[in-house]
Amino acid sequence: MADPVHYLLVDDLEENLLALEALLRRDGLVLLKARSGPEALELLLQYDMALALVDVQMPGMDGFELAELIRGMERTRRVPLIFLTAGSPDPQRRFRGYEAGAVDFIRKPIEPDILRSKADVFFELYRQRQEVARQRDELHAATDENVRLLNESREADRRKDEFLATLAHELRNPLAPIRSAIEIMRAQGLEDPNLEWAREVIDRQVSNMARLVDELLDVSRITTGKLVLRREPTELATVISRTVEATQPLIEEKLHRLEIDLPDPPIMLDADEIRLTQVFSNLLTNAAKYTDPGGDLRIRASIIGNEVMVDVEDSGVGIQKEMLTNVFRLFTQVDRSLNNAQGGLGVGLALVRRLVELHGGTVNAESAGLGRGSTFKVRLPVSRTPDSNSEVQFARSRNSAVSVEATHRILVVDDNVDGAICLAMLLKCMGHEAVTAHTGPEGLALARSFRPEIIFLDIGLPGMNGYELSRAIRDEAEIAFAKLVALTGWGTDEDKRRATEAGFDFHVTKPVDAATLAQILAKFANNT
Repeated sequence: MADPVHYLLVDDLEENLLALEALLRRDGLVLLKARSGPEALELLLQYDMALALVDVQMPGMDGFELAELIRGMERTRRVPLIFLTAGSPDPQRRFRGYEAGAVDFIRKPIEPDILRSKADVFFELYRQRQEVARQRDELHAATDENVRLLNESREADRRKDEFLATLAHELRNPLAPIRSAIEIMRAQGLEDPNLEWAREVIDRQVSNMARLVDELLDVSRITTGKLVLRREPTELATVISRTVEATQPLIEEKLHRLEIDLPDPPIMLDADEIRLTQVFSNLLTNAAKYTDPGGDLRIRASIIGNEVMVDVEDSGVGIQKEMLTNVFRLFTQVDRSLNNAQGGLGVGLALVRRLVELHGGTVNAESAGLGRGSTFKVRLPVSRTPDSNSEVQFARSRNSAVSVEATHRILVVDDNVDGAICLAMLLKCMGHEAVTAHTGPEGLALARSFRPEIIFLDIGLPGMNGYELSRAIRDEAEIAFAKLVALTGWGTDEDKRRATEAGFDFHVTKPVDAATLAQILAKFANNT
C-alpha cells in the first residue's frame, strides 16, 4: 500500500477545522490540525506535509508570519501553502502572501469543489514525489548492492588467482625432482627395456601434469586480462614444426600417420610464437588422443584473402553435432565415446579459442558425427609486411643444436631437498660442478666460499627468500658476477617482474627439462 499523505489545517476556530476536515476527508489522507502558529510549526517539524491550508487571520501569529517562518526552515520551506481568507485580499496583502511563499488564496466561504480540486493537485504532486524518492532509494540500494557484489566478485577472483598460483607452485615443486630424476636416468642409460618403458611413461605423465597446471594458470590470466602476447614476425612453418615436435611422442606411441601440407611461399604471421605453438599443440594432442591407434592425422594450411586457414584433422571418434558449439567452453567435457574417454579438465580448447582470439583470429570445430573424425579450423590474419630476415632467423633457430661445451661451477639453492639434489646430479651428468644448499643463509654462505658462476635459486626459501638472497648476492662484489636463475613454482607475470627487479638474469618455472636447462646454460656461455 502507498504511504499515507499528511496535510495540515491551521485555523484558530475549531468549527472551521471541522468543516474543512469534512470537505477533504478521503482514504489515504491524514489530516493534522493546529489552532495556532506555534502548534502548526511543531507538527510541520514532525511530519512531511503534502499541503498546508493556513487561515490568514489568527491571534498571536497570523498566517503571513507563520508562512515566513515556514519558508525560513530547511525542513519546511518546500511545503505548499494555500491561504484561507475572508473576502478578497487587497494587492498589498496578496503580494505579501506570495512573497511569504503562498501558492494560492481561497476565499471564505469556501466552495467545496474549488478546495478539493486545488488540494488534489498538491496531493498528486506529493504522491509523485514519494514515488520518485522511492525509486531513487531503490536505485541507490541496487547500486550499493551492485558495488558490494562487484567487490565480492573481485575478491573472489583475487582469491581464485592466489589459489591457482599456490596450487601451481605446490604441484610444480614435486614435479621438479621427478623430471630431474628422469633426465638422470636418461643420461645414465637403461639396458632393461622394461625400465626404459617405465621411464618414458613417467616422463609423459610429468609433462601432462605440467601442461595441466600451465593451462589452468593461462585461462585464469586470460579471463582476468593479465595475459599479454609477445608478438613478432613469425613463420607458420616454424610454429607447426614445434607443434609436431611437442606432440611426436604421443603420435609415435599410437602409431598414427601424420601428414603436413603447407603452401609455398612461407606464411608470415604477427604472432606470439610460443602461444601459437600452444594452440596447435593442444589441437594436435586432442586429435591424437581421440583417434584409435594407426589412425590418420593431418595439418593443412591455405591462404584465403588476407588470412590463413589451418585445419587440424583426424580420423578419430568425432563429435556429436549438438556439442560442436560447446567444445570451446571452459570446463566442458565432450563425451565422444565411453571407450575413448581421455579425462582432462576441459580447459584446453577454451584456452585455444581465447589465444586465437587474442591473435585476431577465429576457431571452430566440424565433425560429421561420432566415428567420423573431426576438423578444427583456425583462421589467422597474415602479416602484411613479411620480414625476410626473420625467416633466416627462424631457419637458423630450427637447425641449430644446443651445445654446451664449457663447464661451470653451479650452486642450487632449494628447500625441496629432493629437488635440489636431483638438479645437482643432472648438472653433474652434463659435466658441471654442482653443490646444493637448502636455506637462504646457507646459500649465501656457500656462494661466498664456492664462488659459483651460475646460481639456481628457489623463491620460497626459509630464513631468507629468493628475492632477498638475490639482492644480497648482487650487493657483494666477490659474488655479484654470478648469473642468477629463478627456478621456482611461481610462474605468473608478476612473479617474473619481481624476479627481474630483484636482480635475476632468468626466470624458469618448475619442472625444467634437460633441453631447457641446456639452453639456459648455453645462453650464459654465449654471454661470457
